Amino acid sequence: MKIGVIGAGSGIFSLNMIKDLCLTPNLHSATICFMDIDAERLDAAYTLCQRYSKEVGISLNIVKTLDREECMRDADFVVCTALVGGYKGWKEGWELGKKWGFRWGGSLHIMHDEAFWINFYQFRLMEEVLLDATRICPNAWLIMVSNPVLAGITYLKRKYPDAKLVGLCHGYAGVYNLADKLGLDPKKMTFQIPGVNHFVWLNRFHYEGKDAFPLVDKWLTTQAEEYGKTCKFSDGLGPKMVDMYRRYKVFPIGDTGNPGGGAWGWFYHTDADVEKQWNEDPDTWFKDYFDYSNKNVELVKRAAYDPEVKASDLVGMEASHEQMVPLMESLYFDIERVLIVNVLNDRLSVPGVPQDFEVEIPALVSARGIQPVATEPLPKAILAYIYRDRIAPVEMELEAIRTRDKNLLVDLVMMDPFCHSRAQAEGLVEDILNLPYHTEMKEWYTSEE
Repeated sequence: MKIGVIGAGSGIFSLNMIKDLCLTPNLHSATICFMDIDAERLDAAYTLCQRYSKEVGISLNIVKTLDREECMRDADFVVCTALVGGYKGWKEGWELGKKWGFRWGGSLHIMHDEAFWINFYQFRLMEEVLLDATRICPNAWLIMVSNPVLAGITYLKRKYPDAKLVGLCHGYAGVYNLADKLGLDPKKMTFQIPGVNHFVWLNRFHYEGKDAFPLVDKWLTTQAEEYGKTCKFSDGLGPKMVDMYRRYKVFPIGDTGNPGGGAWGWFYHTDADVEKQWNEDPDTWFKDYFDYSNKNVELVKRAAYDPEVKASDLVGMEASHEQMVPLMESLYFDIERVLIVNVLNDRLSVPGVPQDFEVEIPALVSARGIQPVATEPLPKAILAYIYRDRIAPVEMELEAIRTRDKNLLVDLVMMDPFCHSRAQAEGLVEDILNLPYHTEMKEWYTSEE
């Protein structure tokens, strides 16, 4: 087996993958090819991953390249984790969003890492990678882990329905945080968390064969209030999440309500006083995220060339909750397991969501492919919000790109709950398009198709 990893300069991500490969005997003979356009970060990630492999006594065949085609050649799996332009585009765009009166909790398309000015370039990269894979390694599976998973899978699978493409997101693993608070053994529980990416809800939860929601309700009654007073802001089990569960009778999981998933919904973020009431602080959450990411980059660089640092101390020796390695093992070696994947809803696995739209669902994975599992219906109120806050904006965004119509881009911004006038939306769009590194996007929306 050969695994190509595009964007492998993200050191901790690559190190966790190598750890999971080392813990999977079936994959010890695989070749893992790291590719990145940043030679320094690529070399650091490669060096550290080589060291981890040696430390644990598993001689993985890890190679590196700056050439995407070489990375893909003869690959059985291609993992895309690349982000065009890095974090600079996020931050500068968000500052313009704030200038025009937008806040966290509105939509994925402004105050989030799936903002329209990020997606424009990510769509192009995703499509280029898919077309390269079709040409260079036509039998390979393309595993998309970089955002926007929701819009990206929708866009690519509509345009290339036969592509062997699947999206993965680790947000589902938030269910294990809930299990930990309840004192449950994860090996004894089963669950369903259907929805669309960054908007998934626990609607089936069993422990030792019995309904586990009474355990959740007991925790809410006896411990949740005290936990909410002591937990960190924007916590996955904090006051905001508890309130959502009480309102909708299904539990928001992972990125559904936290800043990493767009801090849905807007009514918890109307002003600083309201955010304080719900123990929410998206600005500090993202500051911590950037600080953590930058710290990891520097840590990987230092550790890679310091022989005294043990790579295994950085990520431990236990399997991560990332699903890339289990997915590849199941597809290649015909080992049946159920995994949480992002695919089109073409089998109506999430009732109420259109067939040609992305959903995040459990699927049976084996050499027969990825077979989505039908899930229990979500409450109609949740479906209504999926249409309003997830489906409608993505459809508007994709149509704006397809038609090169700047008016539709403005319409997309107007869908944000914090937009109160067309002038406000037009002001943000113009400011974004006039940033010096958005020349390509500005030309796309101001020239004839």
